Amino acid sequence: MKSASWVSAVLLDCVWALGCGPHYEYAIEEFCLAKFRLDMQELDQGHWCSWEDTVELYGELTNCTYLVALKMDCFWPNLLVDDFFIRVHKTYFHNCSLSGRLLRDPPNRILGPFIAMPILVTLLVTALVVWRSKRSEGIV
Repeated sequence: MKSASWVSAVLLDCVWALGCGPHYEYAIEEFCLAKFRLDMQELDQGHWCSWEDTVELYGELTNCTYLVALKMDCFWPNLLVDDFFIRVHKTYFHNCSLSGRLLRDPPNRILGPFIAMPILVTLLVTALVVWRSKRSEGIV
């Protein structure tokens, strides 16, 4: 009987070392993730990788996990929160680039000079070479 109480005490210590128990995990799944799921379903799936479109939803999810931890007297962040966010990322952000942004071309006002300048320099150098080769003065 004494070994059973020792095992339960060790398990309880392990749960507290994590910062929370399964009740916290259940709470963040039911309260925080449920709302995040609904919000992400309202957002077009093509915008899931756009940080501008998801930053507010992601911030609310983070704050929710923090507030639930405070209410339940849990440490935050903890291993359960880390695992929770890894699952969220695997579900919603697995196809996103590392920067978290959609890759797209810069606006034309920025891209235009980077295209026009090499073309103009090439034309100028070509004209200079042709002009210089037609001048045969001073060549011995």
